[in-house]
Amino acid sequence: MTRHCATRGGGHFAFGQILSSTARSASAELCGCGRALRGGAGSGAAATNSPLPEHTADMAASGRVLKLGRRYKYLAAAALALLLVQGLVVWSFSGLDEDGEINAPEKRNRSPDKAEHSKDPDSSAGRRTWRSRVKGGRAGNEVARVAKEANTKSKLSARIHVPQETWANLTRDGDTGSVEGPHPTDRGFAPKCDIKGKDALSALARAPTQKCQQEIANLVCLHQQGLLMPKSLPRYCQITGKMTSALQWEESDIGAPAPKKPLSVVFMLVVHGRAIRQLKRLIKAIYHKDHFYYIHVDQRSNYLHSEVVQMAQRYTNIRVTPWRMITIWGGASLLTMYLRSMQDLLEMSDWSWDFFINLSATDYPTRTNQELVYFLTKYKDKNFLKSHGRDNARFIKKQGLDRLFHECDSHMWRLGERHIPEGIVLDGGSDWFALTHKFVKYVTYTQDVLVSELRRFYKYTLLPAESFFHTVLENSQDCNTFVDNNLRVTNWNRKLGCRCQYKHIVDWCGCSPNDFKPQDIVRLQQVSRPTFFARKFESSVNQEVLDILDAHLFGEPEPGTPGLKSYWENIYHDVEGLRGLTDVTLTAYTSFTRLSLHKLQSPEKENRKSACSFSADGFPSSVELYFYDDHFQGYLVTQKVHPSETLEFWMMPRGTLRIVHLVGAASRIQSLEVGTEWDPKERIFRNFGGLIGPMDEPVAVQKWTHGVNVTVTVVWIDPTYVIAASYDIVVDSEADFTQYKPPLSRPLRPGVWHVRLLSFWELLAEVKFLVIPLTFRNKEPFQKGKSCAGYTWYYPLMFQLSRGSPAF
Repeated sequence: MTRHCATRGGGHFAFGQILSSTARSASAELCGCGRALRGGAGSGAAATNSPLPEHTADMAASGRVLKLGRRYKYLAAAALALLLVQGLVVWSFSGLDEDGEINAPEKRNRSPDKAEHSKDPDSSAGRRTWRSRVKGGRAGNEVARVAKEANTKSKLSARIHVPQETWANLTRDGDTGSVEGPHPTDRGFAPKCDIKGKDALSALARAPTQKCQQEIANLVCLHQQGLLMPKSLPRYCQITGKMTSALQWEESDIGAPAPKKPLSVVFMLVVHGRAIRQLKRLIKAIYHKDHFYYIHVDQRSNYLHSEVVQMAQRYTNIRVTPWRMITIWGGASLLTMYLRSMQDLLEMSDWSWDFFINLSATDYPTRTNQELVYFLTKYKDKNFLKSHGRDNARFIKKQGLDRLFHECDSHMWRLGERHIPEGIVLDGGSDWFALTHKFVKYVTYTQDVLVSELRRFYKYTLLPAESFFHTVLENSQDCNTFVDNNLRVTNWNRKLGCRCQYKHIVDWCGCSPNDFKPQDIVRLQQVSRPTFFARKFESSVNQEVLDILDAHLFGEPEPGTPGLKSYWENIYHDVEGLRGLTDVTLTAYTSFTRLSLHKLQSPEKENRKSACSFSADGFPSSVELYFYDDHFQGYLVTQKVHPSETLEFWMMPRGTLRIVHLVGAASRIQSLEVGTEWDPKERIFRNFGGLIGPMDEPVAVQKWTHGVNVTVTVVWIDPTYVIAASYDIVVDSEADFTQYKPPLSRPLRPGVWHVRLLSFWELLAEVKFLVIPLTFRNKEPFQKGKSCAGYTWYYPLMFQLSRGSPAF
């Protein structure tokens, strides 16, 4: 149960309490001025001061109503008649549009996923309730109105018949999944038919650009005419039923004689983000001179692309795709990228390979190259893909294969239902696989109806890479080469990983695997089937588990090897320009430089004999997150200065957590943190440095040990010592974490905030966090006299310049 109040400045806003229905009205009157209300439904127990019993009071009230009714019955009848006449007149005129047609009642377009704010039964948070109502913005309502008007007008126009052979041309040019990326358009939004179905109307209302709206409308019109999806497909497999053959492999198999002709593997690396050090570590672990490495870097990851290109220039068997695409989770663009990469590899005459294995930067090998080659040589004619199991109907529903999707504006829009083609066996599971050269060539170059029509079907499918190759192989003449094993183990934790975290990019709920940690190593040791890779790994979350795998694969490192426990990850580089920064990060990074140069010019404070006089040359060149022993240690800021020098500053955060050691249930508290970008799957803040601006929405997270249930109060205090919010959290006995994002009024007041954790008004813990006063707006500095006065005073409270160097 959560109870909360909120204040801003000298006044207050009564957000009300989440109590029983009898107490809700009374609590809304009392909540204010930052005072946390306590008590439950009893807060509204004294709803009336009548001394009479309840049924007596009801009888008296009924008598007064009857007496008043007899006195004013003629006046009431006249008023009702007048209202009825006015209502009929208004209804008659409002039902006509400009052309004189009657409009149908307008329906509110809602997102197809209605459970976004519903309670997650698997949530690790404490028991809490929160009701919210999201009102549609003007932009969404305007798009819905335009779509409705266009539909109405299209009824009067002649129907336009689109031949089936031209279906692909309606959305091919410049879609989000193309190499060129999205393009602006001057065409207005004009549906060619009467758009039907709540999913399609919802997508039209939410699509941000006219180009995407037009694509959606064109597809829906084709689908409604039955011209978009294939109705039946041929099956070439001579085996009845589903192929799920499995293989057994013993450790003694690696002792077989080495093959006369070494088998070659092409590794397709699909990467994005900024973790270049982890990518290099992966390539080093899987590298062999007889293998090949083809790397696709997402079009939005320019820093990573520049680093990968520099690395590839030093090796003849490492290449980077000369084209780049924007790929999103679950998007059709991912399958397009794979098919185009396969065509590239088949056209490279100087690369001769036998197997195609796809990996991401978060994968890592669990066996050596030699073991992989021995295994693939023994089963060189098999294709390795992981299937979902036996319940095909459940898989189709869960995967959304019976729904029509379209990708545009970096979003997968759900457009309605569709039928699965008859005559084939639909299969799928994991989008990580190992395929033979023969099958890759068949998928890429064949002109048979099965593959060409399945390409059309999966172009408008959610998560197509998880099903396309499975379905093609299951229904092809080579169906007997299907092995239900993708040679890898994935760290699934459905309780934490299935939280609809991709709803901002896809109209569907999906799951994501958890990162491996040292305690998960036992999962790698207990796998009964042959596996050679595992996922996921993130060095910014835990690097120790990779050290354990490296020691197992390659032996222990030499004693004294530097940097074993250190990890850097870039978060800004000037190769991308200022578009990689926000006003908050730009303010913080330039302040780090200013604070560091000020320290260098004050030798007496640093016990130095002389001062160093430097001035910053523009913005910082790069900023890195620095971790040591899997703990965030601060920022490494590289700055060019005058005279011609390049300096690196190490800015370390100051801990502000204070825990009061109590006894009893209150002693369960372990930590209290405030930040943004909370990851409930890994239970960390992805905003590692905790840089918070006035327009951010911070979250308070508490970590607990197991014990008896406890109720605590969380109080947010702004820099002027005004209580901005307070609420209660009931912590279950088995809860590890609780988190809640209070509805703070924005913009937040710049300065140092306090969050206090109370139990029966006794202080349990307190933490401070900084809301950065911005010195930039739209990446332009404030004019002199308009910036927030005193902003430099706040930074020494939260960050300090380290005298030493990171433990490289």
